[in-house]
Amino acid sequence: MLERTTKASDIDSPAAVSELLDGHDYIADEGLATAVFLALRMGRPLFLEGEAGVGKTELAKTLSAMLGAPLIRLQCYEGLDAAQALYDWDFARQLLHLKAAEAAGVTDARALEGEIYDRRFLIARPLLRAVETQPSVLLVDEIDRADDEFEAFLLEVLSDFTISIPELGTISAATPPVVVVTSNRTREVHDALKRRCLYHWLEHPGFDREVAILLRRLPGCTERLAAQVARAAGLLRNADLVKPPGIAETLDWAEALLTLGAADLDPGLAAATLGAVLKHREDQETVLRGGMLTARGANGNA
Repeated sequence: MLERTTKASDIDSPAAVSELLDGHDYIADEGLATAVFLALRMGRPLFLEGEAGVGKTELAKTLSAMLGAPLIRLQCYEGLDAAQALYDWDFARQLLHLKAAEAAGVTDARALEGEIYDRRFLIARPLLRAVETQPSVLLVDEIDRADDEFEAFLLEVLSDFTISIPELGTISAATPPVVVVTSNRTREVHDALKRRCLYHWLEHPGFDREVAILLRRLPGCTERLAAQVARAAGLLRNADLVKPPGIAETLDWAEALLTLGAADLDPGLAAATLGAVLKHREDQETVLRGGMLTARGANGNA
């Protein structure tokens, strides 16, 4: 067996990636394992796109544990700018330092300027922390929520992992971080960023893989209940819903059923726990009106 933590350079095949991920309870198919292997071996960012809840963010967390490297997460949102992602100066501490120097009778303005722009007063945001931390896993989560301007800035940083700070100089990563960029595809990400990365689309898991995930993540779940939940989740994904359930919601649903002591997914329990798997009122109404939680539909025997 491979060790539970290992260096990226020691991973010699997609099969080894799959085994290591499996050792950390992440079950990857061959396509994803190959994409991860190539990203690690080629030193390229891995761009993961897919519906919410299919395991994109979880993969970055698992890579962090697998490689024994800290996970540094940059959560994207509208209005995110370079300062919030790179670094900021701790103005409060700088002001206190100036007041202390004044009280001590220090009058050399040039010396004071050099002191207040010292590294100890710099607040490292995620991108700078990732450049300074070796090894590390940088997760740029939901890049599709950020603005076009930030996307262009990120492309520049990912090109050479070098950050220029006018007051201090240039900081470069001796060993670039492992980078995972995710998108829920709420908008199209520009081709320039995608070209810098290796791309992989994460599908919802197939029935067998979803059952395996449920059994692995929820030790108290029986194979019978896991199969019923996986089949029911598959039915919901084929319905015309605002937000079809991902594996995260399927896990929540199975856990809710286990919490209630359920051995089977019967129609009553399915309706009562629907809020664990469907998070939009319209979706719940669609499912209930459509009779998808009948005895046949709820336990997956349809």
